[in-house]
Amino acid sequence: MKQPSAASADEPVTCDVVIVGGGPVGMLLAHELALQGVQPLVLERLPVPSGVSKAGTLHARTVESLHRRGLREAVQPRPAGGGRTSVPFHFAGMFDLDLADVSAEGPVIVGSPQAYAEHVFAERAENLGARILRGQECTGVQDEGDRVRVDLQGADGTRNHVTARWVVGCDGVRSVVRQSAGIPFTGTPATVSALMGEVRLLDPWTAPAGWQRTPRGWTLVWLNPGGHSRVCTYDFRGPAPDRQAPVTFEELREEMERIAGRPVPMAEPRDLTRFSDAALQAEQYRSGRVLLAGDAAHAHFPMGGQGLNTGLQDALNLGWKLAAEVKGWAPTGLLDTYHAERHPVAARVLYNVRAQVALMHPGVLTDSLRELFREAMHLPQMNTFLTGMLSGTDIRYDVQVPGDPLAGTFAPDARLKTAQGLTSLAALLHDGRPLLIHTAQASGQADLVAPWSDRLSIVEVVPESASAMPAPAVLIRPDGYVLWSGQSRGAGAPGLVEVATAWLGAPA
Repeated sequence: MKQPSAASADEPVTCDVVIVGGGPVGMLLAHELALQGVQPLVLERLPVPSGVSKAGTLHARTVESLHRRGLREAVQPRPAGGGRTSVPFHFAGMFDLDLADVSAEGPVIVGSPQAYAEHVFAERAENLGARILRGQECTGVQDEGDRVRVDLQGADGTRNHVTARWVVGCDGVRSVVRQSAGIPFTGTPATVSALMGEVRLLDPWTAPAGWQRTPRGWTLVWLNPGGHSRVCTYDFRGPAPDRQAPVTFEELREEMERIAGRPVPMAEPRDLTRFSDAALQAEQYRSGRVLLAGDAAHAHFPMGGQGLNTGLQDALNLGWKLAAEVKGWAPTGLLDTYHAERHPVAARVLYNVRAQVALMHPGVLTDSLRELFREAMHLPQMNTFLTGMLSGTDIRYDVQVPGDPLAGTFAPDARLKTAQGLTSLAALLHDGRPLLIHTAQASGQADLVAPWSDRLSIVEVVPESASAMPAPAVLIRPDGYVLWSGQSRGAGAPGLVEVATAWLGAPA
């Protein structure tokens, strides 16, 4: 992957947006901004990507969203399996859920190691004009009113700074950006001490593969008989005395043996780390010209890949709004809808993760609760409730269009015919622009929003089937959520022009 010119590291760089943190969330946000014509600068403290993937599950709403950028297949190291009538998934380590019905389009879950997805997003962002500067650690930010100063330290100790109109902290749980901005990170403290690492199992066929609950805690083993296996332990006796203490190989080996109740021979450790079940969230996702996304905004026990998915959807929600602000057409309050929409989503993730941790307790009093919950998970209503929550497909935003049954929902993909030929709704959103699709009978609606054509794509379509077009005209945000479909009949319901003005600003 190409590096920025040497001058970038040697002198201050003034740009519209600086993204601190080059993980998958930061790189996807860089892609979203660059797609809108805003060329961000990504600052990453690591001189080269670590290659370590702590998460690798992309859920349905993330997969659907990436499909609307033409990225769904790109983030899959291997083709996703299709045609499965059942897609088992777990809640609190109980694999009794079925994700098969959470989405009617494409795979409902994709295995994409975060390091792989990060590389894809970074490459696409650079191709669109984003700059990535590695080996530069953010040591603080200062909002100066009309700009933000970002202080940096290079790997050789050299100090520098850049200035930007906006700064987004995507720099993880211990975010320097969040701390410098004085944004409180609050929630519930740790009760579990967890260890994770990759080792070569010396007797892989007798190792406790998969998720194993014992009276002493949990062991998790992702088995790779021919190489390094990922192993993990959950100790419910309390948090680690020193959360920052380096993990030793002996500590991991002993903890595996203690919880498993027998020796688990292993060697060649690498990428050892510790974490906890502390559930924390930034009280505001924006303070002046500083914004937060991903783990910098919300952190919790890693259950089902929800942290990565929530962070990627943060990026998709924020990207087009911040770009609109930079380009000057954002209406008043648009950028504040980022916090209003995404903060409750992450709070709900923390809520369900806390519930999972409680259900995972190894104590005997939890046994009956787990069995009762397991039975309930087989009820269709319970499966729908839990899988919608885990996959993000139950997300609906309040876009202030009461009475419209589609407003705030995610627009499903559909086969459509345009003057240029056959296409799909997802393909029409590849360029990241807001979109109005309409039938010939609703051409009058297209005329109403023609003054916004500098920032809005207006496409006349012929749906492949009646069900593919739920309304004669639908206004869709760049992130795929419906703003208006004209189906509200209540008194005072906003019309298309009013909605366009509220979300797309004043016409050119």
